[in-house]
Order: sequence, then structure tokens, then C-alpha cells
Amino acid sequence: MKIPPRVKKPTRVVIIGFPNVGKSSLFNKLTGRRKSLVHSLPGMTRDAVSASCLLAGRLVELVDTGGFFGAPDEPFSASVRDAAWREAQRADLVLFLLDGRRDLLPSEEELYSDLKKKGLPVLVAVNKVDTPAQEGRLGDFYRLGGGRIIPVSAEHNRNLDALEAALAEELPPSADADESVRPLRLAVVGRINVGKSSLVNRLSGEERLIVSRVPGTTRDSTEVLLFRDGKPFLLSDTAGLRKLSRARDDREKAGILRSKRNIARADVVCLAMDAQLCPTRQDTAVAHLARDSGKPLVLAVNKWDLAAGRGEDAHLFRERILRKLEFVRYAPLIFVSAKTGVRVVKILDLAAEVYESAGRRVDTPRLNDFLTRTLAAHPPLTRDGRRLKIKYMIQGGVRPPLFVLFGHSRSRLAPAYETHFLQLLRREFGFQGTPVRLAFREG
Repeated sequence: MKIPPRVKKPTRVVIIGFPNVGKSSLFNKLTGRRKSLVHSLPGMTRDAVSASCLLAGRLVELVDTGGFFGAPDEPFSASVRDAAWREAQRADLVLFLLDGRRDLLPSEEELYSDLKKKGLPVLVAVNKVDTPAQEGRLGDFYRLGGGRIIPVSAEHNRNLDALEAALAEELPPSADADESVRPLRLAVVGRINVGKSSLVNRLSGEERLIVSRVPGTTRDSTEVLLFRDGKPFLLSDTAGLRKLSRARDDREKAGILRSKRNIARADVVCLAMDAQLCPTRQDTAVAHLARDSGKPLVLAVNKWDLAAGRGEDAHLFRERILRKLEFVRYAPLIFVSAKTGVRVVKILDLAAEVYESAGRRVDTPRLNDFLTRTLAAHPPLTRDGRRLKIKYMIQGGVRPPLFVLFGHSRSRLAPAYETHFLQLLRREFGFQGTPVRLAFREG
């Protein structure tokens, strides 16, 4: 994918409300995909989650936020509320969601009043109104919204068309956005507490994500759209990856499973590690996950300011990491500090480079010239030590690059020889930062 030089930002609609009113369920229905995590326990969403979607023909950026007043067991209630309030203040339109299965709360009336005092445009919707009969019991809710509310049921897809129409009617006029533009999707992954959210905050230039020393703060996989030299990037800050058996509750388990799925959806994976500890066994496990996904990879060692302060030599440190992570030596490695900002923006440049590399195609004549020279200098061996005759090769695909070798049998190359062959292939054609696959065919 060639990254476009410029993107028009879509109109921004932010969903706010108290915990467990169904914000994430409604967000998923309106965007047409399960992007926000939904759970019966309140407090599932902490950071804002955004996605571009069409509402009544209008392209908008829809944002799901955490609850304004948290659950009793939620240690970050104040931070979640502050983050939701910041998102509301950046909105072109606020969608204030209420729960139709209970009474309107005085604190919800107070929140609505605060939004109006700030001059924010607000549309009120009441969720969990599953039948027409329930609409007759919504009298109290009409005290908000200037007498206009939209009753909906996200769970049963009820009245969503009316909600979309109302949103489109309330949206401010804006220039049409180019719907064909797709930013490069970069998933920032790693084990617990390596500073993934801090890196995303530093790249976005603002405190978009909640940061804490408490492991497992990030539960949902949160996306942030930003631009580098006019090029769009969609950063996905994922929950810290560790064994499900070590997760503290169901909400953390759901976040870990979502992180693994987000790797599959990413264009590029950035593995963040802690310079004070890496490489750990869990770093190695996450690196295996990234390699097996077939996605281009960037290795980012965070908190380098602390390691450099201890007198660490960057060259020796790099070699120590790559010895442990030999199987992803193809990935560029960069030392960064989310705290000071040193080299953090270089992550975006490297992501664009490795994505382009993963999409590179090589002409068949060039491939077979390389094959002839390589086989003459280093005759291939099979896993059982026999000579293998390879007649020719072609490129079978990209992202990841796939090369098909044709010979007299489908016998695989000896692992050491295959590693050597791939190293030569990378050096010859410049496949930086991406896994390369080999397949064998008789022919």
C-alpha cells in the first residue's frame, strides 16, 4: 500500500455515559465490527476507542469512551472519567447514552448540564429500550435533550437507523473525506508494563491513553489516528500480553485475547520492550507471536534513558538482545524513550519502511539469476543430508513475501541451509523487517 500524502480528518462523534449503559455495544453496532470489548462487568473500557464509519452516508470518526463514574472495583475511575471528558471536549458532536432499564440519575442530569455549559453539541439516546411498550416509561428522560431523545436497543438492532439519521442531522457541515484512504495500521505489542501506552501518548503529542505503573492498566485495544509528514498512521495500543492463567480477572483475559487478534489485523507490529529488563522470556514469546503472524516487525527498546544512565553500550546491548531474539534478527531495532521522546517518532518511519519492504516484488529472471549463483556457491541439502536439486523459483505472494522453489521432490531444506538461503535472499533484494516464507513444489 502506498501511503497517501494527505488525509482529511472526518467529523468526530464521541459516545459518553455512565458504566454499563451499553456504549461499547452501540459503538460496535454502528461501526459494524466488534472493536470495543463488551463485558457484563462494568469498567471494561478505560481508554477511548475510535473507528471511522459511515453514518447515514456521512463519514465520521466514532469514539467509545470509559464510564464517567466507575465501578467500585475500578482503580482508575478518576483517570477514565478525565479521559472521557477530554474526548467529549474534542468532539464535533457528543452522543450521551443512558440506560432505559433504570431511572434517570441525578448525576446524569448534572453531567448533561455540564456538557451544555461547555457549549458542546449533545444528542441524547436511551439504550436497552427493546420494545415499543418500554418507550412509554421514558418520561423522565425527556428532561434532557431539549425534549428530544432517541430510544434504541443496541442488542436487538432496534431504532439504529433513526439514531444514525439523527446523528447525521446534528453533525456540522464538513468537506467530504476521501473514503478510499486507509492509514497504516501499527499494533504496539509487548508484555505487561513496558510503556506501550506512554509511547503512543508521546507519538500523538497528548495524553490520549491512561498510563500507570499498575500492570494491566490497558484492557481494550485502543486506536489513535495521527499523521507523520502528512502520512496517516493508526496506532493500536494493545493490552499487555502474558499467559491467560496469570490474568487477574475476566476483563484482563478479554484484553489479552483482543491483543492477539489485533496483531492479525495490523499492517505492522511494533514489539516494545523494557531496557531495564529485556529480553525476557515473555519478550521472546511475544516476538514468536509477531513472527508467526507474518507481519512486518519493528523492535523498540523503551526506557533507554534509564539504561544509558547506567552506562549501557548501545552496540553491546543490541547484540545481547538479538542473540536472544535471533529468529527476528531481520527486524530493525531502535532504542527509544517515551519519557524524553528520544527517537520515538522514528518508529513511524521504520514502520512505513518495513511495510513497503514486505510488499516488494522481484522479477522471476532476477530471482533465478540469484538462485543460480547461490546454488553454485552453496549446493542445497535436505533435512536428511541428501543433495537437493532445485530447478527454478518464483515469487508467490507478498506480506509476507513468499517464494516457491521447484525441484524433483518436495523435501525441505536443512534448517541451517534454509536460514542461510533466506539471509542471502534478504541481502540481495532488501527484505528488511519482514518474515520471508519458502514453499517447495515438484515440477
